[in-house]
Amino acid sequence: MPNKSYTGQMPFAEFVTLMAMMMSLVALAIDAMLPALALMGDALQVADINDVQLVVSVLFLGMAVGQLCYGPASDSFGRRPVMYLGYALFIAGGILCIVAQDLHVMLLGRFLQGFGLAAPKILTVAIVRDQFSGRDMARVMSFIMVIFIVIPMIAPVFGQLILWVADWRYIFVAILVIGLISLVWFHLRQPETHPQERRAEFSFKAISKAFMTVTTDRFAMGYTVMAGIVSGAFVAYLSSSAQVFQQLYGLGELFPLYFALLAFAIGFSSYLNGRLVMRLGMQHLTWRALLILMISSTLCVVASSYWQGLPPLWLLTLYFILAFACIGMLFSNLNALAMEGLGQYAGMGAAVVGAVSTLLSAIIGVFIGGLFNGTVIPLVAGFAVCAAVGLVMMRWIEAGRAEVQTS
Repeated sequence: MPNKSYTGQMPFAEFVTLMAMMMSLVALAIDAMLPALALMGDALQVADINDVQLVVSVLFLGMAVGQLCYGPASDSFGRRPVMYLGYALFIAGGILCIVAQDLHVMLLGRFLQGFGLAAPKILTVAIVRDQFSGRDMARVMSFIMVIFIVIPMIAPVFGQLILWVADWRYIFVAILVIGLISLVWFHLRQPETHPQERRAEFSFKAISKAFMTVTTDRFAMGYTVMAGIVSGAFVAYLSSSAQVFQQLYGLGELFPLYFALLAFAIGFSSYLNGRLVMRLGMQHLTWRALLILMISSTLCVVASSYWQGLPPLWLLTLYFILAFACIGMLFSNLNALAMEGLGQYAGMGAAVVGAVSTLLSAIIGVFIGGLFNGTVIPLVAGFAVCAAVGLVMMRWIEAGRAEVQTS
């Protein structure tokens, strides 16, 4: 793997850090406000407390729609100009969130934030794919995920610190400032990775051809759906974690520290995946992670039922550490597997992979989150079912790969 970026102007470590920071804006926009959800619900006069979860899930919906736009546009006009457009919408959405006086305006702002954040989320993947492929890409994405996961670890603490000294609206102000810093860094240091001679024609026919190529690829779409299913359980966790740990277990202001502990498991497993993937391969690690996630989640459901849906906190903590270690490996490998054969259509590929997986995860996350009944059983059972479906899908996908190799 080269130790320089595409044009040789940025050292590899700086490239990984910048890409991770830009991708982390999504996590920051979600996790920093988790400690403030109850306060936001009161300030915005939300009637049903479960509706506050929409502040999280609507952002995912905006990202799903936005990714379908940015990917093909970047294939035609380059990564940099399209990235600037996304940041502009992200800033507009952030301003709306800051001034919102009711839930409807807040959700509109969150949708725009998500629509804008789709650009750094999806185009960073396209930029990486412009320069790396296969196991090399999985390794780079794993290192990016290590830094990326640091944000969920510190974001709730960051949000809680703001709440101690200021109104919850200042969380959105802080997110805007950090976004602007990443934008300036990108503008000054990251060169264009999709040169003019490789760009696709921006026409309905060209976009349709690229779209059909990506969506009819059994391996790309199979692993994309898998990524959406697995992420759906995680979105449900993000949406309901404050209710589970602050209300059911009474963690209060300790919730951000607990959240950070669990996020560390994802970061560590992503780092471990970067070390192991070159030797063991993406398929091997993905299969093992899904199997462990399904078994551990099933056992946790059984244990939770014994304790009337509220197992001891230490037991639930052990389960989530193991489950999130599996999630960390899955996040890195599933995206790389989906993008593996889409080098010619990296922008469209990243758009479809990101949009389908994000939309699917939002739908599944809202469904599982809506089942919250004062116990942890719906959430943990959601992880078990999603892992089981993922195992079935992976068997079907890899059977197709074996048929192609045989023929």
